[in-house]
Amino acid sequence: MASTYFTEDHEWVRVEDGVATVGITDHAQDQLGDLVFVQLPEIGQSLSKGDPAVVVESVKAASDVYAPVDGEVVEVNEATASDPALVNSSATGDGWLWKMKLSDTSQLAALLDEAGYKAIIG
Repeated sequence: MASTYFTEDHEWVRVEDGVATVGITDHAQDQLGDLVFVQLPEIGQSLSKGDPAVVVESVKAASDVYAPVDGEVVEVNEATASDPALVNSSATGDGWLWKMKLSDTSQLAALLDEAGYKAIIG
């Protein structure tokens, strides 16, 4: 069964069998507005918690999406690069950004659950 976590930087993380799928939250895409560009990480790239992994650009601003935990990029969602609006229409579904193999599952304990995240965004 998949477990979902959130970061204070507005990423969501869905973990299943040691692989985390990462994207931005509905709140984040709403704040950014219509996305016009998504720059994905390289497959095989090692990321440490807090590293910028993805750049999303809207008509308002460019913003980094950070690695929520340590791991290696194992898959990227090319559909979001060719159609950035997918992130706006389905931020927590088809608009996921990358998948990473976790290096240290204990880092998940520092992330927020849905209630904790909702408390932050009000």
